[in-house]
Amino acid sequence: MVNWIWLGMIVFSVVFAAANGRAQQVTEAAFGGAQTGVTVCLGLISILVFWLGLMRIAEESGLVRKLSKLFAPIVARLFPDVPRDHPAFGYILSNMSANVLGLGNAATPMGIKAMQELQTLNPEPHVATPAMCTLLALNTASITLIPTTMIAIRMNFGSANPTDIVVSTLLATIVSTGAAILADRWYRRRSGSPPIALSPPKPNAETKGG
Repeated sequence: MVNWIWLGMIVFSVVFAAANGRAQQVTEAAFGGAQTGVTVCLGLISILVFWLGLMRIAEESGLVRKLSKLFAPIVARLFPDVPRDHPAFGYILSNMSANVLGLGNAATPMGIKAMQELQTLNPEPHVATPAMCTLLALNTASITLIPTTMIAIRMNFGSANPTDIVVSTLLATIVSTGAAILADRWYRRRSGSPPIALSPPKPNAETKGG
């Protein structure tokens, strides 16, 4: 679906530019955007490698594990239909820890694995469960202590103070996370969906005899 949306936007832009005699400007903008994209990617490599290395050190030193333990009671309340001994719970904790540290690229694989594990608890494979919706909301609006990617972009474009967005980013993400949690709780109560059955119901005395 996303590919079709992008294709529609490109076709519309080309047709609109041709109808207004601005095809050359669109062509120049396309090549200029491609060049800028490559330049930004190359500039981000060193910063992202540095922070991913720190993330690896934090993981090996047990910092991520300690963060996971800190978040465990919170995650248990946010995901009441996910058992704590299920693999999805661990991936959710890792995803949230990476997001808090501003390492979105490192958090993405954990988020994908968490979704895959949550799917194993899904009684209707073609319908997202409440836990999946909660994970998507929190992953999108996560509290971020260090906006690594944005700092790297600002450094790449020569910002005089690339880290002066830390406080504002923290405040903004706190608000967004709070809004996401409130919306999630409201929709859960409104839908009134029962918790996911983690094991088949046991037959009672009436059904045992047929």
